[in-house]
Parts: sequence; C-alpha cells; structure tokens
Amino acid sequence: MKLGVFTPLLSKLPLEEVLAKLQTLDIHTVELGTGNYPGNAHCKLSMLEDASALQGFKTRLADQGTSISALSCHGNPLHPDPAQARLAQDVNRKTILLAEKLGVTEVVDFSGCPGDSPNAKAPNWVTCPWPPEYLDVLAWQWEQVVTPYWIERAKFAADHGVRIAIEMHPGFVVYNPETMLRLREIAGPSIGCNYDPSHMFWQGIDPIAAIRVLGDAIFHVHAKDTQLYSANLPRTGVLDTKPYTDERNRGWIFRTCGYGHGAEWWKEFVSTLRMFGYDNVLSIEHEDSLLSPEEGLTRAAEFLNGIILKEKPSAAWWV
Repeated sequence: MKLGVFTPLLSKLPLEEVLAKLQTLDIHTVELGTGNYPGNAHCKLSMLEDASALQGFKTRLADQGTSISALSCHGNPLHPDPAQARLAQDVNRKTILLAEKLGVTEVVDFSGCPGDSPNAKAPNWVTCPWPPEYLDVLAWQWEQVVTPYWIERAKFAADHGVRIAIEMHPGFVVYNPETMLRLREIAGPSIGCNYDPSHMFWQGIDPIAAIRVLGDAIFHVHAKDTQLYSANLPRTGVLDTKPYTDERNRGWIFRTCGYGHGAEWWKEFVSTLRMFGYDNVLSIEHEDSLLSPEEGLTRAAEFLNGIILKEKPSAAWWV
C-alpha cells in the first residue's frame, strides 16, 4: 500500500511545485482533479486534443517519479437542470477518455442526485420513507434517472478500460454501502466506490465494518477523518447543515488524519482493507477547517507514513 494526495488542496501551486513538495513528504502518487467540484488546476482535459501537451504532462510526472492513482471529476451528472447535468456528464466522459490515454484505471465521481420529477429545478435527496410520497420520489429517481444513466456510463468506462469509483456522500443517491452496492448491481463491475471513511463516521457507520460489506467494490480510498462532538450532537444530530467553519456549534467536522482517530484505529483500517483485497493508495484529502492545507497535508503525511503497510507479507513457511 502507498500514500498519495488529492491535489486540489495545493491548487494555488503549479504542478511542478506540487510534485517537488510531495517528494519531500515521501509521496510519489497523486489523484488529480479534472473539473466539476475539484477543479482542474493540475490536469487539463484540453490535453485530449493536444498531443504535445499530453506528452509534456506525462514527461513531467515521469521525471519526478510520480504516478497517478485516479482522475477525479466529482459532480452531479443527474442534476435536474439539464445544463448542469450535461456539463457534469461531459467532464466525466472526457475524464474517462483522458484516463485511458494516461493509463489510469480509476475515475472518481459522485453518483449524482436528481430532482423529484422531470420538472424539478433542484436536487432532492430523500432521507426518510414517510410520508409515502418520498418513496415515490425515490423510486422515480432510481428507475427513470439513476439506472439508465449509470448503465450507459459504466459500459462506456469499461469499453475504455476504466472503472468508476463512486464516492459515497450524503446529498447524492449513493451515500452508504447499501446504495453503493445497489448501483453496482444495476450497472455492473466497472462501478465501485472511492472509499472515504470520514463520510461513514458522521452517518454513524463503522468504517472498518463497512469494508467487510463492500469487499471488492472498493476501487480507491481517501484518507480523511471526522471528529464527532458529543457536546453538540444531542442538539444537532448528524444531519447538521451549519457551515463547516462553525466548528464550535457543529455536531461533527472533518479532520486531518491523526486529529480524529488515533494510530491504532488507522492501523486496523489499513489492515482490514488489505484483508479484503485492497492494496493500492490512501489518497490524502484535506478538508479540515482547523488546519491550513500546508499543515494538514504535512501532519497527515507524517502520521500515515508510519502506519501504511508498504509491502505484502510473504507466505508463511507452513502454508
């Protein structure tokens, strides 16, 4: 297993400076945003039409001994506004094509969330089964919007040698292991998940236990933590809509690795990932509002470099 970084946290720096900085932290793998929510500071989709730029990009990475774990285009491809949906879908399609050219096998995205009908203006995330019209909305979303789009997009990705890693996130139709596996059953094995344990914590899901549920559906992993505040949870619950910067009053906030759960927890997390077949990248994602990107990245790298299992164990002598 190896350590990587999701580079939007360093979006103010040019790619060359990002790669040089990561070398000092013993990090040689990057996850690059190509558009939608992460932006495209370090990886331009225009390279699809510019062979010279594409070759130069490959050369810069190779010269630094850096590999790409995934291209990420988190967006809402199912947005009820057709213009927004088309934009997110187009970025996803081009990201798959660029991944193929770069020899990258994983593209990270959100599942998306439709509205409540063909006439909707905004996404509608259903979180409860009653009153009964909510279940009608949910059924319409999955049958009429989610299923046809993701069956087609999964086939497109597979045809280009790419797998799509859906990040389970509240606000979208795929937000927990159950909905993740539902989409995978519908769309096929080229759909799996980008596993971010921080999103499990704040839903009350044990992230280590969830690895056992997801199994080989885990394609890529983010390294990010969540801290729950017991003093606020009785008032807020986990569905807390206050800004992330209102740390004093929120029920939970995202934390840099090492500031939420300790080394013993992360050792068990990494070990369980390997137990269930994942031995790829832990990609540091910084969303800790109490630490600067510089500090968050440095602290997470120091913490995780002492935890990850960098070599597979050899077979036991008695096997």
